[in-house]
Amino acid sequence: MPAHVSHIASATGRVRDTGAPGLRSDAASNRRRVLDAARALFVSRGLDVPMATIARHAGVGVATLYRRFPTREALVTEVFSDEFAACATIVDDALADDDAWRAFRRTIETVCASQTQDREFNDALLSSLPETVGFERERLRVEEGFAEVVRRAKAAGRLREDFDVSDLSLVFLANRGVIGDAATAPAASRRLVAHLLRSFEAGRAEPARPLPPPAPLGLGRLPRTSEG
Repeated sequence: MPAHVSHIASATGRVRDTGAPGLRSDAASNRRRVLDAARALFVSRGLDVPMATIARHAGVGVATLYRRFPTREALVTEVFSDEFAACATIVDDALADDDAWRAFRRTIETVCASQTQDREFNDALLSSLPETVGFERERLRVEEGFAEVVRRAKAAGRLREDFDVSDLSLVFLANRGVIGDAATAPAASRRLVAHLLRSFEAGRAEPARPLPPPAPLGLGRLPRTSEG
């Protein structure tokens, strides 16, 4: 993967507003406040936070909110527009890589690393939100790209034949489950992904890469079982 994306999350925690050119200054300010309030609430309370709550936190009327964003899905798409673009870039980089296994491996590593930085976006990507033009178009592009990355890795004989593209969702869901503690999330994610990638690889032509150091999750304090 020539251009490696370290993670998907926005560095500032603010939403870059790229839409609605030509708005009056007051309307543009309202839009900005809605997007910032929505992102903060999505992160702290989840994607199902009431639209009225978002409007109240943004200091605008509910009618104003719906005039700019007629559906929750439209708002989610706009709030995470940068992250959707970055996720699509991860897939594009993978498809441009001439090493099919490296492309597959780095795609999983990068997306899982992003989950430790921006959990709500990954919840949005994995959720079954109703169809909207923007959201579904972006997600379909990512899903089709993932499927092609999987196909190529299988064709190269590096990915086991019984791996299904739907297993990617299982990987991301499993990774989501080990990153509850921000202090240990990156280490836990790296180790889980390393274990999973070992189990997915077929026809390994080189010695297995060492696993990343274990995360201090507490289970490491349990007595070790004796051998033999």
